[in-house]
Amino acid sequence: MVSLSCTVCRTEISCRNEAGEPVDWFIIYKLPKYMIGEVGSGVNYMYLDSSVGSWRKSKFEVNTTEGAIGSTLRQIYEGQAYKSNSSVYAFYNDAPPNLDYLKGYGHTKGVLHLDRSQGFWLSHSVPHFPSFPEQGYLYPSSGKVNGQTALCVTYSYGQFPLIAHQMAYLFPRLYNCSVPAPFQTDLAPLAQLCLGSKPPLISNKRLEHLISAQGEKFVSFAKSEHFVDDIYVGWVAQALDTDLLVESWQRRDYELPSNCSLPKHAMNVKRLRLPGLVLFNSHYDHSKWCVSRVYEDMWTCLGDLNREKAQAWRGGGLLCSRNPLIYKAFRQLVDWYISC
Repeated sequence: MVSLSCTVCRTEISCRNEAGEPVDWFIIYKLPKYMIGEVGSGVNYMYLDSSVGSWRKSKFEVNTTEGAIGSTLRQIYEGQAYKSNSSVYAFYNDAPPNLDYLKGYGHTKGVLHLDRSQGFWLSHSVPHFPSFPEQGYLYPSSGKVNGQTALCVTYSYGQFPLIAHQMAYLFPRLYNCSVPAPFQTDLAPLAQLCLGSKPPLISNKRLEHLISAQGEKFVSFAKSEHFVDDIYVGWVAQALDTDLLVESWQRRDYELPSNCSLPKHAMNVKRLRLPGLVLFNSHYDHSKWCVSRVYEDMWTCLGDLNREKAQAWRGGGLLCSRNPLIYKAFRQLVDWYISC
């Protein structure tokens, strides 16, 4: 009986840690290739989950099937979930692998995989990733240059109808997906997206409270292209009632300046310092995240959108947490930001 129980535990769809074991959530921070004073491999990354306590450099590389992302996605690739009618999966990316770019979709990237028990939502910032299921796990060479982040959260099945509605607002480009008939009623917006149609919306943005499989609380912000504003200062900072320090891809002549025009502000992070005295500038970081400036507020959000004018017209979102461990890990990365 004990052996049978453990086997069942191992086969549950879940985020997976560095050892391939189920975890409630994890975050990775892939280091950019070009850092201040050194050139890296472009495939090394820092890892964080609730059992680790602080950033830890992974012994694995992000372009291998080992490590947290490889182990998590292996449940689709090696489990051949894409051939099964008993589970749902969806790969989405506004810049998908091996396909031409199309306008109109949300600036959002990630993977969903679930069955009737539970599943995971992996959101990330890597263009052209992940590869199609039948190709196996491949990491794009273009994803080596800049810093990238990925957040994976395990949810019980009951949370995925809520997530499906968030997907309708994000309007992701689903380039490979399957929503079998038994799931289509519960996950109607996701099923519509999978078929290539756009679900109807009742507003221009949607906030949803989500709870992980182990009870961790998250707040999901999802905006459509009809919410024409910078998501950070125009919505999230005001909703969370906190000033935000925002890290996003800072391309010259494209970035929005730090904004203190509303009661709560959004200020651009310009330089980051990871453990081990690793320094790099925002223009080499493709990740999108923010933290509350004031330590007592303790908000951390990871998501899809850069602070640049054109992305005010794009769908995208953020997943936010007040977990002290996550906040401390990200707040200490801020080496320099531009105040108003």
